[in-house]
Amino acid sequence: MGLRFRPVDTSFYDLFTESAHHLVTGAELLAEMLSEAADHEDVARRMREAEHNADETTHALIRKVNSTFVTPFDREDIYALGSGLDDVMDMMDEVVDLILLYEVKVLPPELSTQVEVLQRCAELTAAAMPNLQSMQSLEEYWIEVNRLENTGDRNHRRTLAKLFSGEFKTIEVLKLKDIVESLEEAIDAFEKVANIVEQIAVKES
Repeated sequence: MGLRFRPVDTSFYDLFTESAHHLVTGAELLAEMLSEAADHEDVARRMREAEHNADETTHALIRKVNSTFVTPFDREDIYALGSGLDDVMDMMDEVVDLILLYEVKVLPPELSTQVEVLQRCAELTAAAMPNLQSMQSLEEYWIEVNRLENTGDRNHRRTLAKLFSGEFKTIEVLKLKDIVESLEEAIDAFEKVANIVEQIAVKES
């Protein structure tokens, strides 16, 4: 197999890494939002800022793709990965926003377990993005994120079972179910990112 030309320009990888670091910030803010002493208004404000910063990075990535003749890998894959990373941030922002809007005062401790899964996914994704340049040491990343997603699924089912156990008032169940579902979607979005990385790695190998 002939060697494939790969541009020296590292700005694409830098932008993917920057985008993933926004997710680490978002997951940290989400964890803070679940703490009993959290100032929900303040955390939500900082999450909006973090989400805006993530959007700016996504827009910079799109501009870079549109202005670059030779990209490091397929344009469609760059768009997909950039969009996937942005989707994760949007989902975490949605969770914070729902907690604020619904004025939820008491959150089941099971939600913290899901946020821990999200934090771990964010850390792994931030560590993996620089490796796109060499396409090395990526397999462990997507395998671990897929494992974490399975853990998140189990946590999700347990949390729903608790919500419908009769422990919570009906109105609280309705509010919390929206939050629980959005957390699950955020974890699923991380798995989608890992799957996109796997597809890129397979194509480029």
